[in-house]
Amino acid sequence: MMKSLVKMGLPMVISMLIMAVYNIADTFWVSHLGTIPIAAVSIVFPFALIFTGVGLTFGVGGGVFVSRLLGKKKLDEASVVASVSVLTAFMSGIFIMTFCNLFIHRILCYMGADDASINIAIGYGRLFTVCCAIGVFNVASANIFVSQGASKVSATAMITGAVVNMGLVPLFIYIFGLNGSTYANIASQLITALIYCWHYSRKTIIKVSPRLFKPTLAIYAEVLKIGIAMLFLQVFQAMSISLMQKASAKYGNEAVAAIGIVLKIVTLGSNIVYGFVKGFQPIAGYNYSAGNYPRLKQAIRWSLVLTTSYCILWTVVIFSFSTSIIGWFGEDVNMQKTAAEALNINTIMFFTLGFQFVYAAFYMSAGMGLHSLLLNVSRQGIIFIPIILILPTYWGLRGVLYTPMVADLLSTILTLFYAFKAKSVLYNKENPINIRMR
Repeated sequence: MMKSLVKMGLPMVISMLIMAVYNIADTFWVSHLGTIPIAAVSIVFPFALIFTGVGLTFGVGGGVFVSRLLGKKKLDEASVVASVSVLTAFMSGIFIMTFCNLFIHRILCYMGADDASINIAIGYGRLFTVCCAIGVFNVASANIFVSQGASKVSATAMITGAVVNMGLVPLFIYIFGLNGSTYANIASQLITALIYCWHYSRKTIIKVSPRLFKPTLAIYAEVLKIGIAMLFLQVFQAMSISLMQKASAKYGNEAVAAIGIVLKIVTLGSNIVYGFVKGFQPIAGYNYSAGNYPRLKQAIRWSLVLTTSYCILWTVVIFSFSTSIIGWFGEDVNMQKTAAEALNINTIMFFTLGFQFVYAAFYMSAGMGLHSLLLNVSRQGIIFIPIILILPTYWGLRGVLYTPMVADLLSTILTLFYAFKAKSVLYNKENPINIRMR
């Protein structure tokens, strides 16, 4: 099981790590343009979460459905589901891009832009939504390839795009200024999309093609039953970040920039956990569908060991070097002081992240949509949003900084309940005689 988890998870961990690193690199280069540009980029960032949410809705929902169909040896049905999922995701991305550009001024003001940053944010945001629309196709495709055990394809596409981005960002920023980073993002997303299209044209287990686009209400119902949790997760996360930025804007663009930098660093850490859990997910879905519950329990146990070990290591590294890490991003002393404190606070509960992600992925893979939805949206939505609305009122900027830690603590308590519930579910599946005797 350890070998299977590493084989499935490592390519996704590497690709998610590279993706996070190029986001960090993007922020690093933008930070040298000044505090206001990095504040503007931070304000626009929630757009990426919304678009990613659409890609994950159809990618994860379709991917879980595909892995379950593969477990039942229904290859043709799996190809139809994959085609419907990927193409619907892309069309939805185009629609959202159009909507955002029509109302971009109003949206960015709500997200925390002020008179100093609004014009920069609008110029950057219009280009950024184009990049995100292409990214929706890539996110959905990545999950479809992972669902069929081809995680190396996803890793190759994502790593190639990320490497291109990291090479182009400093050059394009030098030539075009702030918008140069978005031109680099668009180029890297296009290259990633072309790699996926090339693999779709080859002989693979699952086909994705316009001629297989045969949507039905039954397919959408099955995909959305699981995938809608990811949409809610990303929408709530975007709302949470926007509320954090709006609350921190009262303390100047330095505070907004600090929050933005810390979010990118925390994303670097959490993306690795998320990447590994993406490798666990098809194993969990396949074994649950096939009725191999002992192997599924093994997968859960080893996933918890591996992810928690990594989370503890990350916590030690951040607490040891937080000031040095923040020192890479600009020279504003007030911004650096706020960012260093925020990074340490955000890391206090990081050791619980693997535990939260693994059980959320288990319920998603098992097709238990309501439980999966609750676990996925609790940390960044149901729990987070009330805290960010209340805590800063009584504690000022420190209330903003401590909100993620409090949300993680309460989400861990909720996950504990569902962890015990999962053990009960698997025990009853393995021992149906005991259920009848009761």
